[in-house]
Amino acid sequence: MYQLKTQDILVSVTPVYLEEQSEPSEGRYIWAYTISIENLGEETVQLVDRYWHITDAKGNVQEVSGPGVVGDQPVIAPGDSYTYTSGCPLPTPSGIMQGHYGMRDDKGARFKVAVPPFSLDMPQTGRRTLN
Repeated sequence: MYQLKTQDILVSVTPVYLEEQSEPSEGRYIWAYTISIENLGEETVQLVDRYWHITDAKGNVQEVSGPGVVGDQPVIAPGDSYTYTSGCPLPTPSGIMQGHYGMRDDKGARFKVAVPPFSLDMPQTGRRTLN
């Protein structure tokens, strides 16, 4: 599990390689990742948008951004958490994802919460070093 805390928001990520959905012979590797966003602060926050920077093993970069996560813009009260699972396809057997969430506090102020960089690796390849 990967974890990073930004402004009283703890983001935890657990990636899993989906062998049954992947087709290595066709250059298609699929991962699921489960993310938990925990509000350790004293103010209610809302996840408004997301940004991902995805790098495959060949150094190719894909950027993804948009409103919310998995069709939701969750409101997270103090002491609560929000967990979701999504997926990432790659043309290589490993890669790295990193990014951030755009958040809004209950006073309307915007801020960014970093997602820890996390490695996407087939079980037999081992983890890549994250810079």
